[in-house]
Amino acid sequence: MEINTTNNLKEGAIFLIDKPYTWTSFNVVGKLKVLVRRATGDKSIKIGHAGTLDPLATGLLIVCTGKATKTINDLMVQRKEYIATIKLGETTPSFDLETQPDKQYPVEHITRELVDSIIEKFIGPQNQIPPLFSAKFVDGKRAYKYARKGVEMELKPVPIEIFSMEVLSFQMPNLELKISCSKGTYIRSIARDIGTALNSGAHLIQLRRTASGEFNISNAITIEELEKKFSALCNQL
Repeated sequence: MEINTTNNLKEGAIFLIDKPYTWTSFNVVGKLKVLVRRATGDKSIKIGHAGTLDPLATGLLIVCTGKATKTINDLMVQRKEYIATIKLGETTPSFDLETQPDKQYPVEHITRELVDSIIEKFIGPQNQIPPLFSAKFVDGKRAYKYARKGVEMELKPVPIEIFSMEVLSFQMPNLELKISCSKGTYIRSIARDIGTALNSGAHLIQLRRTASGEFNISNAITIEELEKKFSALCNQL
């Protein structure tokens, strides 16, 4: 978006940010808070994001300021699109690269034809078991706090929907997918479930959110570009 005056920050602006690798969604919101408060001198402006991205994921993060924060709930329920790279034949406790591999599985039997037939079965409404390494609350605590202490438990299944799943590339042991899904879907859990369905194992090694509702990553800006926009705004004041 174009930042013409500080007023539109207060009235309500929507930023499409290309979240960097290892940054938390909270880090991005914190960066924008600093920039907005520096530009406006107003520490009371509300800022929030519409849909968390894991630190090891990149891509589209929607951040709202001012009155636009009232639309966050509506934005969060929109369908999401991801590009995911899954490594077959190996699992990790977190279902991604946050933890080290713990088990190896055979992959010799996995063919493109088998992958295609399995993928079709994932389309539609379903119940998904979230990863224990997640921000879900269990007895008042984040699930990942139990996981990092080695506590073994399984979270309750939650209803999700996968609208489409397309194989972009298959170069053993890596499988790249484009996934369109509902709010609350864990792509890490999809990776785990695909590995199980293939009579093997799998974990997520790369994830990028490319769309959320009507918003697309092609219209997002980097943190560096965001800083330049605010620098230009401050120079005009």
